[in-house]
Amino acid sequence: MSDGAIFAKKPELALAQHKFAIINGTPEQSKEAMKKLVEGIKEDKMIAFYTRLVAEGVLQEDKAMEKELEEASAVELATLDKKLEAAKEESGDLEQNECSIHRAIFLAQTGEDDKAHTAYEEIIQRPTTTLNQKLDIVFSKLRLGMFYYRPQIIQKEIDRAHELVNKGGDWDRRNRLKAIECVWRCSQRQFKEASDLFIECLSTYASPELMSLADFVCHGALACAVVMPRSEIKNKVIDAPEVVEVINYIPSVDKLLRSLYDCKYADYFVALAGVETEHLSVSRYLFAHRRFYTREMRIRGYAQLLESYLSLTIKSMADSFGVTQDYIDKELARFVASGRLHCVIDKVGGIVETNRPDTKNAQYQTTIKQGDLLLNRIQKLSGIISI
Repeated sequence: MSDGAIFAKKPELALAQHKFAIINGTPEQSKEAMKKLVEGIKEDKMIAFYTRLVAEGVLQEDKAMEKELEEASAVELATLDKKLEAAKEESGDLEQNECSIHRAIFLAQTGEDDKAHTAYEEIIQRPTTTLNQKLDIVFSKLRLGMFYYRPQIIQKEIDRAHELVNKGGDWDRRNRLKAIECVWRCSQRQFKEASDLFIECLSTYASPELMSLADFVCHGALACAVVMPRSEIKNKVIDAPEVVEVINYIPSVDKLLRSLYDCKYADYFVALAGVETEHLSVSRYLFAHRRFYTREMRIRGYAQLLESYLSLTIKSMADSFGVTQDYIDKELARFVASGRLHCVIDKVGGIVETNRPDTKNAQYQTTIKQGDLLLNRIQKLSGIISI
């Protein structure tokens, strides 16, 4: 399709983020988000979305604005209907499909998501719809699912996009799919998968309609921080040219990555608090996982420090993280009891002794089990062959 990128931008995902910030952000964040949300609604003639926000109590009712949106939306929809009728009478199948798609785009843009989904699905089922048109429609349906955060629709359309891409999707669409899936995996707490996708498409990221490069780096870097080995964080994230280009826009994320790599744990805890306030608590995709994320990152910091010593005092550990001894004692006790940290706390002596798991013994036991399974299968196979 000649202008596939057009409907990849509607509805604007930034508006869904503004709505989220109004509800969950600080008073300053909420005020700024409110201003941008209203501006976006007016610009895109989002009458249906506006009506929904008024019903939800996110926006106050404004009769004059509502009338203006209704009139502007009706005029543009009528224009699109005329173009579609003209295409049916005077043009071929491709032109008709393009006009139908533009009409569906406008329905999505104004907030008529159910009607847009139905229109998109009708077009994608047409035998005259090309592979690239189908892919772009799937991306549009994906965008609607992400705008209103409907996990079942998102996963269904991601699976469908993979099928279509494997049939001959071009590089641009493959890369766009990776970026979308990276953000989606973050929202599902699948940080390992998200980090892999982030590294794959970082150098070729070209999806500003999804989010800005700075926001994409923020989400991807946070996914990497929780799962990626320390040496790889330096090579693949901190030193990546695309990260360096925008890292000044997300200073708390930069500080988190660098302090973890440099083992500056007091700075690390300060940066983690900043990340929670500035990013996790206001991100539509990470908000639900903010407590899980901060817990996992604290565990990572403790484990990294403990790996360097056979034993150390609770006082020195508390000093390293810039917290009280009582705080460290409670944290370690909780994580040791749950099996997340391998150490023993000597409360009387005020010492923490590392108790690393015996990996060689674990590998030996795994080999024995796998060997037994192999022998059992060979015996069954030999019995079948003899018969």
